[in-house]
Amino acid sequence: MLLLPQVIFVSLLGAAIWLFATNAAHIRSNILLGREEDFSDNKPQRWKNLLLLALGQKKMFKNIPVAVMHFIIYAGFIIINIEVLEILLDGIFGTHRLFFPFTASFYTFLINFFEILALGVLVVCVIFLARRNLIKLQRFTSKDLNGWPRSDANYILIVEIVLMSLFLTMNAADRNLQLLGNEHYHDTGNFVISGLIAPLLSGNSESSLVIIERTCWWLHIIGILAFLNYLPYSKHLHIILAFPNAYFARLDSQGKMTNMVSVQNEVKYMMQPELAPTTEAQPAKFGAKDVTDLSWKNLLDAYSCTECGRCSSACPANQTGKLLSPRKIMMDTRDRLQEMGKNIVTNGSFKDDGKTLLNNYITVEELRACTTCNACVEECPVSINPLDIILQMRRSLVMEDSNAPQEWNGMFNNIENNYAPWKFSPDERDKWVEEMKGEAN
Repeated sequence: MLLLPQVIFVSLLGAAIWLFATNAAHIRSNILLGREEDFSDNKPQRWKNLLLLALGQKKMFKNIPVAVMHFIIYAGFIIINIEVLEILLDGIFGTHRLFFPFTASFYTFLINFFEILALGVLVVCVIFLARRNLIKLQRFTSKDLNGWPRSDANYILIVEIVLMSLFLTMNAADRNLQLLGNEHYHDTGNFVISGLIAPLLSGNSESSLVIIERTCWWLHIIGILAFLNYLPYSKHLHIILAFPNAYFARLDSQGKMTNMVSVQNEVKYMMQPELAPTTEAQPAKFGAKDVTDLSWKNLLDAYSCTECGRCSSACPANQTGKLLSPRKIMMDTRDRLQEMGKNIVTNGSFKDDGKTLLNNYITVEELRACTTCNACVEECPVSINPLDIILQMRRSLVMEDSNAPQEWNGMFNNIENNYAPWKFSPDERDKWVEEMKGEAN
């Protein structure tokens, strides 16, 4: 028969998994609001991107010190959580250090490795907190992060510090109970970090040590389950989504822009009217005005954004004081998508709220400031493409709303009437060419 602590643990675990699965399904349905786009080509290269960009964090190593610190946190998050498997099984079966009797020497090595990583994570989180709040690097002080985004980053770092501290304190109390001969605690010997902390707790009674160890154990696993369910509301969802986002990244050269076939055909038929079909289906919409006009990959990009600001720091428009911030483009896209998702959940289907991504979230001034240099795409460590979203919204501005600078309108008229950006007709251009040939002869 299950004991009360096991019942509580299993109930807590089940509730946490159900809540995370519910939120994950909601995020998936939001992403699938985007239009279809095929990314099934060149699977070997896609797996390579996943391994190098998501798992290996290749792009981060442009700045070696920061990359190493970030990798410590990332490796700690993945590797230390292997230890969570034992905690989960101990909680379900009412055991303690379930794996130790079967793999004693390897178990000690593994926990020692975990503890070294835990200390590294703790130290790096303190450094990152200082970078954000004391040193105040420019990309962390931007108004893009005002409000919840700034607090979100700090909360996660603090939670990581607390979780690592609980892990080390739990092992230190455990060691003291071993030395006191408590029957429920296996003699694992000193672990490399907690062994240094253990003497600080040696003055406590056995009952006090049990309370400390059990409290740390419960808080550690509750903290991990709470963190799991905090992810869907946090920028740190990229911990999970960086993997599919890297896999589905566009493989074309970054300077290549995706054209609309229907627009290309218009130009082709203009130059060669004999190729024009008698009828041709026209697209329902040009460009993107709202998130549902974007592709599902654009929406996955928005959810995968780490809000690190490297894109905005590299953006020449942003750095010269223009309103554009690629980071804000991604954050606004995600905010609008979440708002639309809540609308659908509340009403059963989307009920027009009088808002669109373009104009209500992202302004014309921001879009016009983009130089299409691809610096933001190059800098993103998780293969996000803000430029693609910008170009689709600019296309909507021009082709749906006829909203373009006067200089552009003059060029458009010339192309339509004269088949070239200049105001001279084809006959006048041909005459000019003949005149130039005559002068050359």
